[in-house]
Amino acid sequence: MRADLFGLVMEAPAVTFYLWSPWRCTAIEHKLFEALKTVPNATVEASGDEVRLSVTDAKAWKAAVQNLSRVLKGWQEEASDSSKDEHRSWRWLLESDVDARGRDMQGEPASFWCYVRLSIDRGGPGETEKGEDIDLNGFGVRVWGEKE
Repeated sequence: MRADLFGLVMEAPAVTFYLWSPWRCTAIEHKLFEALKTVPNATVEASGDEVRLSVTDAKAWKAAVQNLSRVLKGWQEEASDSSKDEHRSWRWLLESDVDARGRDMQGEPASFWCYVRLSIDRGGPGETEKGEDIDLNGFGVRVWGEKE
């Protein structure tokens, strides 16, 4: 499947969305995962302390990215509706870690991980800038590498 993340294109056999420790996750992490449940041809699995949703179809990936973007844009617009002194933004963080054999620290084939970072800037002109970055540690996306 071809996974396109805002112009960064990856070939992958599957993509899995994770909600780790749902009982500790923030409301926005739950909203992100709930938005994925409407994606066609998605498989949901719950085990122990995590819930996983897997897609293997490019159309399902595209729908998932659109759903996630809608939730994040809605969160961003909440600040402009409620307060003029708060500016919200979000960005995707990509991570991958492999050794010389193309394996991660668990010994599995390489894959990309995508995480979301929220930024909140408070204050107005003439005030000292008060910014805050929040990493959504309970929600992650794994773009799987090719299986051998």
